[in-house]
Amino acid sequence: MRTLSGIQPSGSIHLGNYFGAIEQFLNFQKKGAELFIFVADLHALTTIRNAEKLRQNIFEVAATFVAFGLTGEKTILYRQSDVPEILELNWILSCVAPMGLLERAVSFKDKVTKGIEANVGLFNYPVLQSADILAMQPDKIPVGKDQKQHLEITRDLAEKFNLIFDGNLKLPEPEIPKTTAIVPGTDGEKMSKSYGNTIEIFAEENVLKKQVMRIVTDSTPKGEPLDYSKCNVFALFKLLANEKETHNLAEKYRNGDIGYGDAKKLLLEKILEKFDDARRKFAELRRNPDKVEKILEKGGAKAREEARKNLEVIREKVGLK
Repeated sequence: MRTLSGIQPSGSIHLGNYFGAIEQFLNFQKKGAELFIFVADLHALTTIRNAEKLRQNIFEVAATFVAFGLTGEKTILYRQSDVPEILELNWILSCVAPMGLLERAVSFKDKVTKGIEANVGLFNYPVLQSADILAMQPDKIPVGKDQKQHLEITRDLAEKFNLIFDGNLKLPEPEIPKTTAIVPGTDGEKMSKSYGNTIEIFAEENVLKKQVMRIVTDSTPKGEPLDYSKCNVFALFKLLANEKETHNLAEKYRNGDIGYGDAKKLLLEKILEKFDDARRKFAELRRNPDKVEKILEKGGAKAREEARKNLEVIREKVGLK
């Protein structure tokens, strides 16, 4: 089974990235799946206007994958921009994509509402994402709940292409974890770099502490019972802790034995404990960036070989060969 996904290098990797994507990648790798994982640097151009910042972000995302051990024999890690065939397929798909389909994309509307510039690249994002996917012909796509519509657009475009050109593009299936589909940010909204509400896995400990301590809570004073079902601190702690630890914290909330400040300190401890090994490896990769570059170059060559093979068939179907 072939699985594909990617992460946009628009900022430092956060808890939402881990539980929404990286954890799934690791599970697929354990099951022996063939993994195509890419750094979506072309997508990042919709919002990033600083070359040095983009280069740094690309490295951080790639180093994250390596630090978590996503470099197995069947795992192909690559930069999106190292596979130019994706851009050719993006144009081919753009020529069959209905405007109305893209205008209904919830993600585009949401980002514009949040104040992000409504450029053509952002509007066309779902088509480029479709090209990312269809160029590699995967069976499964691990996605967060918020990306489900984009995958539906990919399937719609693949179906339309197959109908018009008698093609045989695969219709990939989404893989959405039921319990971790949406990770709350520090403001209670979905954790996203675009919204500035993230908790960064590889931040310096003092920075990480500040991010955790700014999680929005209600005004219930310490000593009063707290409603853990509506608490963002508890929701994040539950993702990191085992069943017993979660139960014990819930009891403290119900009995008024803990305040939000102490709950945040417990959350910080769990983050540092959970990601201790990855944080140490990430720090080592920062000192030796060539290790990451070599992995990307190797993966890019393999990914481009696969994309060329699939695009050759597509070009013939549309009459470009």
